[in-house]
Amino acid sequence: MNGVVIVAAGSGSRMKMNINKQFIKLNNKEIIAYTIEKFYKHKNIQEIVVVLKEDEINFFKNEILNKYGFNNVKIAFGGNERQDSVYNGLKLLGSDCDIVLIHDGARPFVTKKIIDKSIEEAKKHKAIVVGVPVKDTIKVINGENEIIDTPERSKLWAVQTPQTFEYNMLIKAYENAFNDGFYGTDDAMLVERIGYKVKMLEGSYNNIKITTPEDVNIGVQILKTED
Repeated sequence: MNGVVIVAAGSGSRMKMNINKQFIKLNNKEIIAYTIEKFYKHKNIQEIVVVLKEDEINFFKNEILNKYGFNNVKIAFGGNERQDSVYNGLKLLGSDCDIVLIHDGARPFVTKKIIDKSIEEAKKHKAIVVGVPVKDTIKVINGENEIIDTPERSKLWAVQTPQTFEYNMLIKAYENAFNDGFYGTDDAMLVERIGYKVKMLEGSYNNIKITTPEDVNIGVQILKTED
């Protein structure tokens, strides 16, 4: 069985709006609805867990689940950090879950091809991250904004989601991190620190995370290409 944990418990402060970014509408449909739909309609996804802020659950049930007819979607509470939120979602997946995908709720343009390939590769390699090669030259700076290094661009990738793992391995990585008091910036980091190799899978430059008002405009344009 394959399950997905969709993380939608962030504050969205960079959006500078009085609504969680997941509930902003693109062409009269909420971002989170687009995201759930991609997995809900996918034949290789048997279970969906959405992680939310506790005070947004009633709104989510009425305005997303009921409105769009999403049945059998489980809801987990968000935690203090993203790592806490993902773990709460992982614990709600069934005991027969083999492969789990972790996906950002504000990343609505994931494709069927990316989902398929992530599951296929995770079955072979246990740990898969989706990303794209960076287009810009990257600079490393110090506390005084002085450039101290210029990494070789050909080796740099911008990480996206989904990040896809063998379920038992990811649970082990999370429990190990919590036991050590370690918090990472993404799921792959937790898996890496217990000795597993993570393979990079090329995603899509359209698979953006909608974080700022400018991203909303880009999202509307991407929707036009999907029609």
